[in-house]
Amino acid sequence: VQLQASGGGLVQAGGSLRLSCAASGRSFSSYDMGWFRQAPGKEREFVAAIRKYGGSTYYADSVKGRFTISRDNAQNTAYLQMNSLKPEDTAVYYCAASTRTIVTTLGRSQFYDYWGQGTLVTVSS
Repeated sequence: VQLQASGGGLVQAGGSLRLSCAASGRSFSSYDMGWFRQAPGKEREFVAAIRKYGGSTYYADSVKGRFTISRDNAQNTAYLQMNSLKPEDTAVYYCAASTRTIVTTLGRSQFYDYWGQGTLVTVSS
């Protein structure tokens, strides 16, 4: 599967953005989907994940209550709605897909096989 992330941009603190991750290929619904981010000088970190077939969702503590992950299997697209953005949310955001994640590995990037190119989110104070 090929993934293409989009929707990043510059937003003021407190604002919102919605990221999209469009997938090509078949069987999108059979992939767990995740969002990760990498800020300058920092390691890539887990943001959110949604199980295959539109199941359960999982979030990093830093975004819980502000971000919402969702998917539309008919459109082969995953989304990340980001509200109440903070300057510390500034990062390149990557979407990823996996067929081999389980609940305990959803937050670990090494279990994802396919990655999008990343989209930059900049939150100004």
